Formats: sequence, C-alpha cells, structure tokens
Amino acid sequence: MKKNAWWCSAGLSALALSLALAGCDGGAGEGGGDSGPGDPAPARDKVTKMIEELDRICREQTVYMVGPEKGARLAELVRAHEPSVVVECGTALGYSGLWIARELEKLGKGRLISIELDADRARQAREHFEQAGLSSRVEVRTGDARELVRKIREEVDFLFLDCNYSNYEPCYSGIEDRLKDGALLVADNAGIGAVGMQDYLDRVRSRHESETEWFEIDLPWGKRDAMEVTIFRKAAR
Repeated sequence: MKKNAWWCSAGLSALALSLALAGCDGGAGEGGGDSGPGDPAPARDKVTKMIEELDRICREQTVYMVGPEKGARLAELVRAHEPSVVVECGTALGYSGLWIARELEKLGKGRLISIELDADRARQAREHFEQAGLSSRVEVRTGDARELVRKIREEVDFLFLDCNYSNYEPCYSGIEDRLKDGALLVADNAGIGAVGMQDYLDRVRSRHESETEWFEIDLPWGKRDAMEVTIFRKAAR
C-alpha cells in the first residue's frame, strides 16, 4: 500500500517560501483579502518572525528542525485536514509546532499537544509559542513521549512524529487506540532516518495508505530528506 511521491523536487521557490512563511497561499492575507477566523495580521506577523528566528538558531546551534520546505508542507497538510487535536512527539524549540499552530489559529479551531523530553527545551518552546501569540493553541508536555501519549484521552486526528527514530513505533503504538479513523500520520526524516524507524515504516506501509514524500532541503545536516504521510484506518489495524 506504499506509494512514492515527490512533492518538492527542487526546493520551494523564493516566492513560495515567502508565502509559506507569511502563512498565506497567495490568496488571503496581508494585501490579499480578508483574514480568516482567529487570524489577525499582527499575530501572523509575530509567528513569521519567530519561525525565522528559530530557523537561524537551529542552524547555528545544530538543533534539528524540519526546515522551511518540509515546514510548508506540514502546514499544508494541517490546513487540508483541519484537525481538532494534533499530537507532536518531539517539540525541540517549537519550530515545527509554530507551523502547525499557525494553521490551527487560521482555521479558528484545534489544539496542539506537543511532547518534549528535555525540560529546558520544553520551557523555551513555551516561551516561543507565547511570543508568537499562539500559546492558546498549544500545550507543551514534558516527559517521555512513549509514556505520555498513553495518557492522552482525547481522540487524535493528526500525529506528527519528530523524535528519536527508534521511538516512532512505540509512540505510534501508544496512541493508536486514540486515533480517529482517517487520522493523518506524518513522520519526519523518513529519508535520512529510515533505518532507525524501519519498524514504524514497515508497519504503516503494510497496513495503511502511505506515501513517501521527498524534499530537497538546505540544512547543515542534510540536503535531501523525506516525510512519510499515512492515512490511518481502524479497519486496517
């Protein structure tokens, strides 16, 4: 049931990246129409500035992040799926969470539960969400994601895995009972980290509709990577 897909063969164009960072798709937004629910222009501008700042910090300090190419795709998936509850395993400094939470704010609904093992990074991420004006959309939980996902009681319709590769399958197994039928599963680093997460990839590819989306990226630790995007079906468990 696995498919191979190529979403961004040459990286995003400068225009596409600027639109993605600005949180618009070329239609609405500053100078492009009315803002959507919960999406005032000042808040969107604060998010853009914070994403750009974290992009710089992560590159300088080698804090692994999705980067703008995959971040834009992640935002697009959130926008299309319109989730009520998103769970992210691996907060780091909050870079990918900003891309997710901004879309939830634009949709005017939904919340992000982001889990981080490192207490100091979790604290910094909370501050970043606050500074970006998105703290009402995000709850950062500190601890081992493999354990904390089992304590989530809400139904989850979007799961983003971006933690240690060997933890992808345990995190997925721990939250599987809370996933809605049709939930979207997105696993970062499915290219450079494929070997380390092979048990997870084998499981979702053999049971669900799953695509490997490849990207050319421009990060200090890699120039090409992928995300595994899977549609979860309860009947296929």
